[in-house]
Amino acid sequence: MKRLAVWLLPLLFAACAQQPPAPEPEPQPEPPAERKFESQPLKYLKGRTLAPQPTRPLDVRSRCTHRDAVGTRTRLDLLVKQAEVKRFEAQVDIPKRGACRFSLKDFKQVATLPNVLLEAKNGSNCSVRMWEEGPRVTIAFNNCPAACEGQAFDYLWPIMVEAKSGRCF
Repeated sequence: MKRLAVWLLPLLFAACAQQPPAPEPEPQPEPPAERKFESQPLKYLKGRTLAPQPTRPLDVRSRCTHRDAVGTRTRLDLLVKQAEVKRFEAQVDIPKRGACRFSLKDFKQVATLPNVLLEAKNGSNCSVRMWEEGPRVTIAFNNCPAACEGQAFDYLWPIMVEAKSGRCF
C-alpha cells in the first residue's frame, strides 16, 4: 500500500496541475475590402442644373471706357472674330500706382481654343488670355510687369466685357 500511495500521490498532483495553454495561431490578415466611393453632391449644388461652358470660337467687339469706385480707369479697343484677334489695345490707369498698356503689335497669337492666348513677342513671358464665361468675356494678364509703370501690375485686375453690348466693367 505504501508503494501504491507513492505512485498515486504524484498522479493525483499531476491530474490537478494546469497545463500550459496551447499557443494561439497567428491571425491571418484579411484582404483589404474594396471600398467604393460615391460622389455626393454639394448641398449648394443640389437641384441646380449646371452644364459646362460650350467650347466655341470667341466672338466679341468692344470699344469702351470704364472707371470703377476706386478710380481705376480702363480703355479697351477689342475685336475678336472666330477666335482670331483682329484688334487689341488696352490701357489701365491705376491711381497712385501707374498705368499698364497692351497693344496687339507687341503680341503674337498662339492659341484659339478653348481660350484665346496672346504671348509677348519680346520673350518676356507676358501673356494675355481671353475666354467666355456665360454672357461675359474675361481678358486676363499674366506675368506682364514690363508693360506697366511702377508697381501698377501688382494692382491690375482682369477686364470684363459684356459680350453682346461690348460694355466693359
